[in-house]
Formats: sequence, C-alpha cells, structure tokens
Amino acid sequence: MSELVEIVDSLENKISKMLHKVELLNQANLKLEEELTSVKKSHELTKNSALEWEEKYNSLKLASSMLGSNTNKTEAKLKINTLIRELDHCISQLAE
Repeated sequence: MSELVEIVDSLENKISKMLHKVELLNQANLKLEEELTSVKKSHELTKNSALEWEEKYNSLKLASSMLGSNTNKTEAKLKINTLIRELDHCISQLAE
C-alpha cells in the first residue's frame, strides 16, 4: 500500500512540475507575441519611411533634370509629355 502512495505522490509531483513548465512556456509565448507585434509595427514604420524617402528622391531627381541638369533629361521629358496628355484628356472630357 505504501508503494501505491509513493507512486501517486511521485505522479502528483511530476504533474505539478509539468503544469509549472506549461505556465512558464505560456508566459514566454506571450512575451514573444508582444515582441513580434512590436517588431512588425517597427518594420511597417521603417517601410513607410523608406517609401517616403524614395518618393522625395524621385521628386528631387525630376526637379533637378527640369532645372537644366543634363542627367535624366529624357525622364523629365517623358514626365512632361505624360502630364500634357493627362491635361489634354481632361480638357476633352470637359468639352463633351
């Protein structure tokens, strides 16, 4: 009978340790999920910032070519032609 009590006590002890480990793992999991969310937000902000800087760079490159810079003149001409086509399209729609 005492062997049975020892076995039950041993099982209770092991179950208690396992439950404690499960609780620790759940807490670690929550911390990791919070960290992942934070990193995702940071990544999104960095991505948006990079896109903004790329747009600014393209605007500056276009402005530089319009001011007489020899580089990217073709790109500036294409942009101007596109803008003129858009204006012509708008005028034709207004005329209808």
